Amino acid sequence: MSLTARYVAACGVSLLALTVGQAKADWKPTKSIEFVVTAGPGGGTDNFARAVQNVITKHKLIDQPIVVVNKPGGSGAEGYIYEKSQAGDPHKVVFGTSNAWQQPMVAKLAYNYTDLTPIAAMVQDEFLLWVKQDAPYKTAKDYVAAANAKAGGFKMGGAQSKDTDELLTRMISKEAGIKLVYVPFKGGGEAAVQLAGGHIDSNVNNPSESLGQWRGGTQRPLCVFNSKRLPKGDKITATESWSDVPTCVESGLNIPMFQQPRTVWLPSKVTPDQVTFYINLMKKVQEQPEWKEYVTHTSQTSTFIAGDEFAKFIKEDVERVHKIASEEGWLVSK
Repeated sequence: MSLTARYVAACGVSLLALTVGQAKADWKPTKSIEFVVTAGPGGGTDNFARAVQNVITKHKLIDQPIVVVNKPGGSGAEGYIYEKSQAGDPHKVVFGTSNAWQQPMVAKLAYNYTDLTPIAAMVQDEFLLWVKQDAPYKTAKDYVAAANAKAGGFKMGGAQSKDTDELLTRMISKEAGIKLVYVPFKGGGEAAVQLAGGHIDSNVNNPSESLGQWRGGTQRPLCVFNSKRLPKGDKITATESWSDVPTCVESGLNIPMFQQPRTVWLPSKVTPDQVTFYINLMKKVQEQPEWKEYVTHTSQTSTFIAGDEFAKFIKEDVERVHKIASEEGWLVSK
């Protein structure tokens, strides 16, 4: 069986429990809950987990306290391996992205995403091409020309290696025909700091990861990897809001769409009632005004994918990533 087939076949292993999402859940947490974040502080996944924590706490959606723990090591693998070790414990909830199934494809790790129980994908994160505020290029086309002219190419920062940010970097490099040296960091927050300090030339952070730097005037977005501009909202700077950022196609870089889901998981060997409890809890989170403010503030797309829909999404993403990883020579045998 090919590597792709193995991953696709594995999609159904842990997804059966999601079909109980409409049933009434009798189980409730009996002790403190740990939210395990598979990225460093200040990154998109960290912001995601803390937004969920804030809504649950403010509206008293559960009776138990929540503690957020960051485990960013190994491009997020540290958090997933820890979650695997907590089999049967419904008080350990891990927050991640598509790296849950992508990372085992490109690195020999002590876990597979089928060792976990998926709960839901709650938002789709957008990606933007960011540069320093004083960079001379005003469009993606200008950026490509400058990168092409610079000996050794540009340094592109991102969260973790052989993960979503590096996948997008390779797509940019291939589409534009330029050399980009990818520099991995523990999270998007660190990549934003490094760009502000001039240690890299650009990054592909999510909106929330560079929001403070844009507002503070240390960096700015050149374009968004979406087929349409982001929704209108409050101004981030004195004169600009997210809707003022052109699409990358508009700006001269022909990559029309690139998004990433933010996902929630439990360990393996949890019960259907426990899975149902967290599915319903996350649905309640999405109903609160603070969640809607978080989504608007960070220019994400709210969604709720579970059950068969989640299985289909994983299958399609596995096939897409497998193709790119194969071209880059990243694949590992299982």
